[in-house]
Amino acid sequence: MDGLRLIVGLGNPGAEYLRTRHNAGFWLIDALAQAEGARFGLESKLFGETAKVVLAGRPVWLLRPATFMNASGKSVAAALHYWKIAPEEMLVAHDDLDLPPGTARLKFDGGHGGQNGLRDIIRLLGHGRFHRLRIGIGHPGHKDRVTPWVLGRPGAEDEALMLRAIGDALEVLPLAVQGRFMDAMTRLHTAK
Repeated sequence: MDGLRLIVGLGNPGAEYLRTRHNAGFWLIDALAQAEGARFGLESKLFGETAKVVLAGRPVWLLRPATFMNASGKSVAAALHYWKIAPEEMLVAHDDLDLPPGTARLKFDGGHGGQNGLRDIIRLLGHGRFHRLRIGIGHPGHKDRVTPWVLGRPGAEDEALMLRAIGDALEVLPLAVQGRFMDAMTRLHTAK
């Protein structure tokens, strides 16, 4: 299995969404760019912002779709095509209602689990064979409260937990970039 050549963070553009739970994927990719001293630039043909970093000695593209979450696939499909990257060489970071705050999990393949960004990417690719980094945001307890929950800002405690999980994920990303996915998973999924 080859390593990663593209890391995508999912979120909604605009200041009003900046600190929302739904933008956890943006939180991760912004933290990664900042840690590596990379700056995002708008790439209109890819419907998003891009940056390039070197992780574990390998060049990796970072992508923040500038579309809204439910149209993320347009940006992702354009980037894969433009850079000639296979979906298997991509990691998509996104918020996950089924995981508690403070938890991050790596996974390969599967469905979208109701996450609208993943739903659109899978629809456009025709499959789900790509890596995901699931960032836990917790669940409000009732399906009718999901929309205001994901589009709302977490409290201080949940935000601190989410940021810690993102920090944990950033520590194992070099392993994933090298194609050492099992090692990355074992490290990330083992409680500290």
